[in-house]
Amino acid sequence: MATSQNTIDFLLDQLSGAGEVSTKKMFGEYCLYLSGKPVGLVCDDQLFLKPTAAGKSLIETVIEGAPYPGAKPHLLVSADQWEEREWLCDLVRATARELPLPKPKKAKK
Repeated sequence: MATSQNTIDFLLDQLSGAGEVSTKKMFGEYCLYLSGKPVGLVCDDQLFLKPTAAGKSLIETVIEGAPYPGAKPHLLVSADQWEEREWLCDLVRATARELPLPKPKKAKK
């Protein structure tokens, strides 16, 4: 089941205070970015953040899950937690701080 546009719109609205948040559609699902840095995935209307020590420290009960078959475990942020706008923004910012910038793409020949 693909993620609905309503889910993405709601999540982007909730994260509007986190900074430059965007998504990119990939195979019916979405990659979530903060200031150009990929921080998580939205798959089947669920938010999966890349696991970081800072992110785990902000979650009371850490639940991990795979966003798609064969994926590495990510932090699963339940839809109930999305309602806490300030906490969600803090979580995404803390996650982004620990992640490296994406590698520059090679120019096509």
